[in-house]
Amino acid sequence: MFRYLPFLLVLALWIYAFIDCLNTPEEQVRGLPKVVWVIIILLFGEVLVGPIAWLVAGKVRQAPAGGATPSEWHRNHRTTWVAPDDNPEFLKSLKEENKKDESLLKDWEADLRRREEELRRRERGEEPSAD
Repeated sequence: MFRYLPFLLVLALWIYAFIDCLNTPEEQVRGLPKVVWVIIILLFGEVLVGPIAWLVAGKVRQAPAGGATPSEWHRNHRTTWVAPDDNPEFLKSLKEENKKDESLLKDWEADLRRREEELRRRERGEEPSAD
């Protein structure tokens, strides 16, 4: 199993460099045209020269925005999160939704009572009333 590990690592680096080169916008490619970098990566991939050359010299690497790594940004970035129980807008929307549901339930109950009354009249042989 471990004897295949170097081959798999070389293959992974080769694939990563190739896909990174293809996805890089033309204006971020340094030194050579993008097509030439793709050819270098493909031709010299087995000996790692092509992928390493691309990673070192082929692409303009920019510092993260604000000069911080993503993990530093997450540590320093504080958001105010409000639980639903404490959010007045959420509670207001629940009240409005409850009012809608209650009126719909009342309409259904009234319709059910009307239909039940019609069924009772039919069972007794009475004429249905024209409401």
